[in-house]
Amino acid sequence: MMKKKILVVDDEPSISTLIDFNLKLAGFEVMCVFDGEAVFDVIQQFRPDLIVLDVMLPKMDGYEVCRSLRRENNLVPIIMLTAIQDIANKITGLNHGADDYMTKPFSPQELISRIQAILRRVQALPSMKEETIYAIGRLNVHAEQREVVLDGDTVELTPKEFELLLFLCRHRGKVLSRQQLLHGVWDYHFLGDTRIVDVHVSHLREKIEKNARSPQYIMTVRNVGYKLNEPVFKEELA
Repeated sequence: MMKKKILVVDDEPSISTLIDFNLKLAGFEVMCVFDGEAVFDVIQQFRPDLIVLDVMLPKMDGYEVCRSLRRENNLVPIIMLTAIQDIANKITGLNHGADDYMTKPFSPQELISRIQAILRRVQALPSMKEETIYAIGRLNVHAEQREVVLDGDTVELTPKEFELLLFLCRHRGKVLSRQQLLHGVWDYHFLGDTRIVDVHVSHLREKIEKNARSPQYIMTVRNVGYKLNEPVFKEELA
């Protein structure tokens, strides 16, 4: 079996060395670079399965790297590292297309667990044997093709947004807690920060709801979590 490739982007030698050592020990192939621009110099040759990306970098910061990759339609999973505890900085990373974030200092074992969780999800999705299409209102979710169509138009989702929508489809009509979504979509078997769920739900609503502030599909259940609703439109009642 070929080793999964991890690109580590951090300008602190002690952090890069720590991550490099532990990831190699866990069986990954690792490349380390030390500034944001270097990502674009090596990504085509190295072709990483996942990027561990620090926020504060020389030449180009982690937010801009993430934003540029997503603008190029590069959907490689990204875990962002931040030394700042402020939740606003973490949400900024998610808003730029990151799949997850961790705050320094962190446990190398937890980083490995999160990497493995994301890679398991990515690997499992294409081979799932399940209903091909979920038809919910005017929304069609093609599980095997990883395609979402709304009112006849294709909706572009990030991998994590698609996984979240697919998980909601599989449990449509059921109220799911944030922790259940964190476990089901991010595959975390520990108590994680559920704000990551709220941010991805917000992004998903912006793409599939006519009015994200008054959603018809993804409903908030106060103090609990979310559920996928099957809306009935006025013309369907006529």
